Amino acid sequence: MKLVFTCEHGGNIIPEKYKSLFVNAKVALNSHRGIDYGSLDLLDFCKSLSDFSISNIVSRLLIELNRSKHHPKLFSEFSASLSTENKSKLISEFYDPYRDKIEEEILQLIKKGEEVVHISFHSFTPILNGEIRNTDIGILYDPSRNSEKLNSKQLKQNLIAELPDFRIRYNYPYLGTADGFTTYLRNKFPQNYTGIELEINQKFILEDKVFPLKLKSAIFNSLNKLK
Repeated sequence: MKLVFTCEHGGNIIPEKYKSLFVNAKVALNSHRGIDYGSLDLLDFCKSLSDFSISNIVSRLLIELNRSKHHPKLFSEFSASLSTENKSKLISEFYDPYRDKIEEEILQLIKKGEEVVHISFHSFTPILNGEIRNTDIGILYDPSRNSEKLNSKQLKQNLIAELPDFRIRYNYPYLGTADGFTTYLRNKFPQNYTGIELEINQKFILEDKVFPLKLKSAIFNSLNKLK
């Protein structure tokens, strides 16, 4: 088994040439809409386990790397007003290089006969539209794929052993089969690919915008036991 780690929403950087679009967007950029707080630090903490890892630090409010190109929210309200030409430039500058690199790495591993388990690190706001998200860690996967079912079950068991007081749920707060990068990759690689999105509740985030060491260590140990 080979582990591939990615982080699609690791930062809220806006490149200089696009900053004029975000003059009044400071609150949004610093909210859960602009960045998955703690996700990049968590990937960095765990990356020694991976055979390949990569992260994106450009804000999803410029372009959403975890959506397909036809998705209506590929561009946020801040970038949706761009011309078709400029949107294409964003895709070629940020979207394609990131996703193509990951797809190529997975392809090469599968060509060697390897089983690839892709963990995509995310975090989620504890309250959305007034509704409390009643879980601590979400494991998002496709229940119709046996490899994903088995690996997700093992990951949940590992996490429960490390964090017995945590509430850990499958396909919450989002469905693992929704439009996303792992969904795209499942279609691209029907064999030897497992895609799991790991969602951590941002209620655990510390003042320095990272998760506690105990939580990161528990996730590290749980992922290590998958191999």
